[in-house]
Amino acid sequence: MREHAAEPCKKVDSSITRVFSLLGKRWTGMIVAVLMEHPVHFSDLRRAIPGLSERMLSDRLTELGAAGLVVREVDEGPPLRVSYRLTEAGSALEPALKELAVWSEKHLPETEWSGPCSG
Repeated sequence: MREHAAEPCKKVDSSITRVFSLLGKRWTGMIVAVLMEHPVHFSDLRRAIPGLSERMLSDRLTELGAAGLVVREVDEGPPLRVSYRLTEAGSALEPALKELAVWSEKHLPETEWSGPCSG
């Protein structure tokens, strides 16, 4: 059995900690992925992600807005409608999300979740 050297424990990079503190929360990555295509109304965004409650969606959108990744826009209507779109910083996540999708296809088994626009 190999013994470990008495080296100090390596700490996680602070930039990785920051990104996963935000994007590692449940639903956040899926919300960003849906918004990657185009601005989306709140109700359509909720329908695009099965199992996501209105309260959780609202909380995650607030966090993404505070981080400067999402902008909330109000169409006075009638009827009053609220939509969300990615900022330039939010859109800059696209290459990373695409790479994660490629990695997932290669290394993670399929799940029962069938995607945003199915049944």
